[in-house]
Amino acid sequence: VAPLEEEGHFVEGFGWLTGMHVEDVREPIFARLRDKGLLYRVADVTHRYPVCWRCKTELVFRLVDEWFISMDELRHDMMEVTKQIRWIPAFGLERELDWLRNMHDWMISKKRYWGLALPFWTCDACHHYEVIGDEVELRERAVAGWAEFQGHTPHRPYVDAVKIACPRCGEQMSRVPDVGNPWLDAGIVPFSTLSYRQDREYWEEWFPAHWISESFPGQFRNWFYSLLAMSTVIENKPPFLENFGYATLYAEDGRPMHKSWGNSIEFNDAARSMGVDVMRWLFCAHKPENNLLFGYHRADEVRRQFLIPLWNVYSFFVTYARVDDWTPGDGAFSPDSPEGPTPASDNLLDRWILARLNDVVARVTASLEDSDAYTATAALEGFLDDLTNWHVRRSRRRFWKSEHDADKATAYATLYHVLLKMGKLLAPFTPFVSEVMYQNLVRSVREEAYASVHHCAWPEADAAAIDEELMAQMSLARSVASLGLGARGSANIKVRQPLARALVYAGDQHSDLSEELRAIILDELNVKEVQLVDREDALVTYRLVADGRVLGPKFGRQFPKVRAALAAADAGQVVRTLRAGQNVALAVDGEAVELGPEEVLIETAPAEGLAVASDKGITVGIDAVITPALRDEGLVRDLVRYVQTLRRDVDYQLDQRITVGLFGLNAEARGALTAFQDYLMAETLATAVLTDDNGAAWDGRSEEKLAGEAVVVAVRA
Repeated sequence: VAPLEEEGHFVEGFGWLTGMHVEDVREPIFARLRDKGLLYRVADVTHRYPVCWRCKTELVFRLVDEWFISMDELRHDMMEVTKQIRWIPAFGLERELDWLRNMHDWMISKKRYWGLALPFWTCDACHHYEVIGDEVELRERAVAGWAEFQGHTPHRPYVDAVKIACPRCGEQMSRVPDVGNPWLDAGIVPFSTLSYRQDREYWEEWFPAHWISESFPGQFRNWFYSLLAMSTVIENKPPFLENFGYATLYAEDGRPMHKSWGNSIEFNDAARSMGVDVMRWLFCAHKPENNLLFGYHRADEVRRQFLIPLWNVYSFFVTYARVDDWTPGDGAFSPDSPEGPTPASDNLLDRWILARLNDVVARVTASLEDSDAYTATAALEGFLDDLTNWHVRRSRRRFWKSEHDADKATAYATLYHVLLKMGKLLAPFTPFVSEVMYQNLVRSVREEAYASVHHCAWPEADAAAIDEELMAQMSLARSVASLGLGARGSANIKVRQPLARALVYAGDQHSDLSEELRAIILDELNVKEVQLVDREDALVTYRLVADGRVLGPKFGRQFPKVRAALAAADAGQVVRTLRAGQNVALAVDGEAVELGPEEVLIETAPAEGLAVASDKGITVGIDAVITPALRDEGLVRDLVRYVQTLRRDVDYQLDQRITVGLFGLNAEARGALTAFQDYLMAETLATAVLTDDNGAAWDGRSEEKLAGEAVVVAVRA
């Protein structure tokens, strides 16, 4: 029963309701029920109700006739085609198959004016209908209206003028007023836009698509579905080979975005405020199977954690290259690879970062070829951290020094090569930042270079530069440095205070550390010596605790004796056995019992005089004893920091020589300065150090604390 016409009025055949609007019948119905004695009660009930999302008008349910495609047989063929496609995320395959298994007949019509006209002609006399295959068939069968339609696309009102003869009764047939569901148009694109009917050879060159992408939750029953349906019916082949789909985009508060809620973000506003490179990285650095929380705070995180560090290392290079008037050598330049071949360097840090660079090139390339932007961005983020927080930071002195020696030239050549090659890797992710870097680093010095980084060839990994052993050893050195700094922090010893030694236990992760790596660790931890030890118990003491929650029920009354036997065992040997994943054997009342790694708790405490930190099988112990000589050196390092800060505040040139004034030093500080004055002068580019203030003018002065006492630091050019 369909009581309403299009405008919401009751149709003929409904008595006194006929002609009334649906919004006007509630109270009259109540009144008539009341008059007949059939009304029990009238009460309001709060419930969800459909409302037009545009104009907020309340909607009504109206029964209408629609056109459907039967899915009973088609669904099985579509499922077989679907299985030939790679779905990313992988659960997409099962979701699409589940939709096909449970899909009812496909409604393809819409009660609208605009849209592709459905090719169904019906006969009012005998109710027969015909499906017209194409414009050729329509022209051949037209008995009226073809002249009005000719030259127009198959849209209303022109196509509605065409009439055909009914093959059953001979009366004229008219096109149904319905238009097609828009997904019909979307699904036929692989055929309609590639001249499937006109040029089959051309179509075969381009079909199927290698890759498509859309939001997964909304399209597995819309676009993906319609593509599969069309291609299955026409060719029984997949319309695409790979489908990449994101989950749902939500606001930062985890809710769907709605203007009425105030949490929606318009694209142009986001592009202006966030920057499109930030937006692109947000999407790429995200697992597509998870919902993405999008907003300005998340954008700030991307900018702070990735784009600003990237820009800082680029700016660092440009700043020092301009100071030294450095330009890239002619070398083996080519427009496709403006970074040139991998530079040769004797410096360990250079060889390491070049190994890391080419390793990342290989991994990013493989990830993108596998449609895995998330893994690619993770590799790039890790590399940028290595570049900024290790290679550049550890290499700063090579750029600072005034001598233009081979080491400085190699430092420039290496960092230039890295920035260019990394810039090409980043071009698909952050195209605008990459372009700015390319224009300054390449186009400004190479007339023959391509006009854009996006014209260059994709970078290739230099397999000869990838040194797995060096990367592993440098990773160990960084871990040792990080743990050592953590150990210093736990003992509340500042990094500028020199210490005697660091002891390192790394299990099977090393055979030895080279002298170059040891030198890096010495400088990072500000210690005089690094020693490798074979046993962790040289750095910590162990306390073995039997886990009563597990062993109590297992041994019952015998548990106290098991606990005592464990306490009496060689703790170091027990720990090594358990960490190897093996059970440890104990003698209890003359019988052997075994305890597994999950049944014993291992507690550690630093050995006497050490500050200790451990992680992932590596343990580092820092000698926490500060001798008078070490204390003096620490005081001078504090003075160096104060002078360097003052240099920056006064805005001296990086290579400018200065005079330093240190006033108010006590006897201990003066003795420390006497012992380490050469060091202070070399670090601060000082030509003289004055300890008595003669009233002369200074470019800058500051009051500081040195070992708790006030001192005055001054500088002048």
